[in-house]
Amino acid sequence: MSSLAPKPILDGIFAFPPQRHTLGGTSYFIVGETLGLAGNLLIDCPAWDFHPWCHSQGGIQQLLLTHRDGADRIPQWQQAFDCPIVTQQQEAYLYPGVWVHPFAQTLTVVPGVTMIWTPGYSPGSSCIYLERWGGVLFTGRHLLPNPQGKLSLLATRKTFHWLRQQRSMAWLKTWLGERPVTYFCPGANTGFLRGQGWVRPEPGEDWYDEIMGRISSHVQQVRQ
Repeated sequence: MSSLAPKPILDGIFAFPPQRHTLGGTSYFIVGETLGLAGNLLIDCPAWDFHPWCHSQGGIQQLLLTHRDGADRIPQWQQAFDCPIVTQQQEAYLYPGVWVHPFAQTLTVVPGVTMIWTPGYSPGSSCIYLERWGGVLFTGRHLLPNPQGKLSLLATRKTFHWLRQQRSMAWLKTWLGERPVTYFCPGANTGFLRGQGWVRPEPGEDWYDEIMGRISSHVQQVRQ
């Protein structure tokens, strides 16, 4: 069995190192038994070398894709774990011949875990909300750390529709409503977190206003 293992960042949540086949993306593993959820969840695809570790945790019951660039070796992951691929319906066509569970606006994956469509980075870009640890939002590439380690809405060369991405912020805030968010776990740029596995809102600040206020501070937007 491989000795490779991801980094624990919260009890029951592991972060894999950036994956070169997903443009430096960071994926996450949620241990269902630890958090009282119905099964283990993999968020985006880590390097294939980590699949023995995933087996050692009891396998993967569902593989959740936050955006098309988070996918790698989808047929192999599904064959190894016999799990559905959950993705927003506009990107389901990218996986022909694969067991895909598409959704439109939101989807309760299991009680306590919801996928929310936040288009902009890609047509089917999504965030994932976990009702544990005071609320954990896995942001995919919808929200990313900037070089100062602050969570930001960034335009990159890969951004599909920048204005739509900004509008998705309003929808995300509306959906969350009174739901708390204590931790944000981004799907890339995690090197800017300097070893920390998550971002927390500034004390006393509204996370939405904080993030939207940073947009005007960018010069021609950050492009990676």
